[in-house]
Amino acid sequence: MQRNISPVNMICLLLMAVLMLTGIRAEAGHLEEIAARGTIRIGTTGDYIPMSYLNPQTGEYEGIDAELSKIIADSLGVKIQYVPTTWPTLAADTQAGKFDIALCGISRNYNRAKTMAMSDAYGEGIFGKTILCRAKDAKRFQSLADIDRPEVRVMINPGGTNEKFAHANLKQAQIIVYNDNADIPRQIAEGRADIMITETVEAAHYVCMDKRLAAPLKDKPFTRHSCGILMEKGDQEWLNYINFVLAELRMDGTLANLEEKYLK
Repeated sequence: MQRNISPVNMICLLLMAVLMLTGIRAEAGHLEEIAARGTIRIGTTGDYIPMSYLNPQTGEYEGIDAELSKIIADSLGVKIQYVPTTWPTLAADTQAGKFDIALCGISRNYNRAKTMAMSDAYGEGIFGKTILCRAKDAKRFQSLADIDRPEVRVMINPGGTNEKFAHANLKQAQIIVYNDNADIPRQIAEGRADIMITETVEAAHYVCMDKRLAAPLKDKPFTRHSCGILMEKGDQEWLNYINFVLAELRMDGTLANLEEKYLK
């Protein structure tokens, strides 16, 4: 017996056939995956005080991004699974989907926004590129011109915006790439290099920790920027959710309190 197939059913059958032939399938978004998994995977370098720092003594992550991570996880009713990453591999790890979001003091910039998704900003007007040096050299370094001299040794961590800033602005100074970002202040204090290119908030923290250090240009940073939460492109619902959390924290004063606690 011959059956007539309605035009609507014919369209559905054709679409199913196309999906089967091309291998396309509907995928759950991050919100559904996180709920099913019971954990949120958070990428972090753990080397950036006071943003996200893995305390070797306690084995716990500390800083404003650690607190934001906990708030986001609690809002979803899940636990945190930290996924270590590095500044050189951060972009590749994000695009490969190794974690759901990355929080570790990540600067918002055009290059990242072109290839990944970034949340709304936090820390506006607080962050900027500056220097850390020995306290006895504070008067010696008052400008980029003072730093960009052949005899000056500038130490940077690889893969992030500190390295990009150094290469873009320093043509004569000796640039030393050092993998352990959290150890660079000690290297400066002990005379193995003269300058660390860093952020205003990080410089201020290390000056308080070690009286051998100074940040003479902290109040006159070379650049201004904000931070954001990084994720791979393609899940607008997930990005909307993260922005919603930040908006709520901004509205109820939580974000301002965290910024006051860690960044000022």
